[in-house]
Amino acid sequence: MNNQTELHKTFISKLEIYYGPFSPENNRFQSTSNSKIARDLFYSDSQFSRLINNTASEGELQRALANVERLLKVNSLQQKIDKIQNSRSHPGMALWKKWAFIGVATGIIALMALFLLRSMQEGQQRTMPSTSRYEMLKWSFENNYIRPYITLKELPEDCYFPCYKYQGRWELDKEYKIPFFRERNGFHYVAKQATMYATCSDKTATSGELFEGYEYQKHEIWYDIREFPIDSFLVKGSKTAVRPAYNEAVLEEDPNFVKLAYVHTFFKTAFHLDSTSIQRTGKTIGRDIEFLPENAVISQLESKELLNELKTEINAIARNRLEDFSKPVMCNPATAPKEDFNLIEEGDILSFDCQFSTGRFLVGYTKNYVLEDQYINNYCR
Repeated sequence: MNNQTELHKTFISKLEIYYGPFSPENNRFQSTSNSKIARDLFYSDSQFSRLINNTASEGELQRALANVERLLKVNSLQQKIDKIQNSRSHPGMALWKKWAFIGVATGIIALMALFLLRSMQEGQQRTMPSTSRYEMLKWSFENNYIRPYITLKELPEDCYFPCYKYQGRWELDKEYKIPFFRERNGFHYVAKQATMYATCSDKTATSGELFEGYEYQKHEIWYDIREFPIDSFLVKGSKTAVRPAYNEAVLEEDPNFVKLAYVHTFFKTAFHLDSTSIQRTGKTIGRDIEFLPENAVISQLESKELLNELKTEINAIARNRLEDFSKPVMCNPATAPKEDFNLIEEGDILSFDCQFSTGRFLVGYTKNYVLEDQYINNYCR
């Protein structure tokens, strides 16, 4: 038996652990469709079909096998969480242990997202669509393997656990722009998408004043062919405020601006609730640069040499691991949407005024999250 055949056999056997017996006659699993399994592993139907039929390359099989093993580990962790959650002999200790395991689980979620992102960069999936990148994070919070949220029945008797109403999916309310400096002027960030899943993270389960956000961010990088300096886009007399007209501008309609790339980022944010204010800190988990095809941008630039220079500058962004545009994140505390945390509801907004450090400039920007899908809608009583 050659190595590829052995890899394929092991791949199938690992899948059978979770999806049930495999029928080689029709290349299907007993309990789950191939399309559903493909989505669980972040593959297209055609890619998964090659894996099942053993027509994929040896490298593809190796990566797929590693992905399955990670999913099995996450499922094993969930079973331990469920076992502790259902324990009734020592409820206080059971709750403490559950939070300890959830802490490990969220760490695994972050590492899985980073590892999967990097593995897809290394293989033939370098041109993976942005929706697939977001699906990695979505899968971590909307699946049957991990349930990272605290529930109503797990709240203390006095219901004082402020973070419970903040749990769920938050989205970027409005795009914003930031002029930034690398080795030359002319670069601009445009924030197009941010999807954050927030979950309580107070592992001691005593105060509920901490929650974490695991976030997928999508930004565009534009180049101003005039290479205007950063202060050209700031309010006159201000050192940090961006001009409203700049933020409202549609760069696609301005021939002076050329879109060069997309930046896909996984970001972990920590929030601390302090009375009616919320503090935000965070760090990058992983970042991926996706350049537009050369034939789509070369006609708008002076030369191929200039395009290569710009790509070199943009690649430095990933290497330097810019922390949500700052090192570290620099944001003023936000005002809580409601004074009574029990009244937090879908449609509420968290608004953070932040600063991005670029060269000798500090550029201000406002990032607003809107609560789109709240995990607990009911009121704790």
